[in-house]
Amino acid sequence: MPLRKVIHIDEDKCDGCGECVTACAEGAIAVIDGKARLISDTYCDGLGACLGECPQDAISMLEREAEAYDEKAIVAHLRREKPPVDIPIHPAPSGCPGSAIRQFQKQPVQACPTPSRPTQAGSSGQSRLGHWPVQLMLVPPHAPFLRGAHLLICADCVPFAVPDFHERYLNGKAVVVGCPKLDDLQHYFEKLQAIFETARPEKVTVLRMEVPCCGGIAQAAMKAAELTCPEMPVEVHTIGVGGDISVEPSAVGRAV
Repeated sequence: MPLRKVIHIDEDKCDGCGECVTACAEGAIAVIDGKARLISDTYCDGLGACLGECPQDAISMLEREAEAYDEKAIVAHLRREKPPVDIPIHPAPSGCPGSAIRQFQKQPVQACPTPSRPTQAGSSGQSRLGHWPVQLMLVPPHAPFLRGAHLLICADCVPFAVPDFHERYLNGKAVVVGCPKLDDLQHYFEKLQAIFETARPEKVTVLRMEVPCCGGIAQAAMKAAELTCPEMPVEVHTIGVGGDISVEPSAVGRAV
């Protein structure tokens, strides 16, 4: 076996809060018998995204002989994984709540506006966000709110240009947000591919700004869809800096 870095969990320090579970996009960690445990060496990429999420400082990197990191095994693992147990919905008081998975119950609205017929900004007076977290870098592919959802992949700047964003786009959808200019676009592609493989969304709507650098988020989504769910409907909405919107069904699937 190769010599490489994998995480090490100090069970004496671990209090089973589950913060590290939601921080690991590969699903390499689970809370078992009240303690966080590394399920398999093959699921750990050795990058340590979970290190800063442990309030008890129970996780460290250890260089040792370990089975090689296996992306295909991770995809298969995430597809069959059930929601983790023994993880509190509300994180322990000593932990950071930023990455804890939460879902909210929202009252349905009677009708949703279409892209060509916007409503008055803030007309409902209610947030339509149905879950947390929303940052693509933080949302794990096995998050329960992603399964079979209408997934909204949204560039960070879009809500600032769309005054009725919650009613027009967010209502009834799962959402992930990110900036393809400031973040790692290859990671976006890999994360979206894992989400599509694991959650099998019913359909996807991509919201990007008209500026050229924002096109990467749509390209990553369409490429990931072509490789994993070519039958899945994908639609790209391009938002102008002045608020105008154009809609383009992609070559993947059919229009939503």
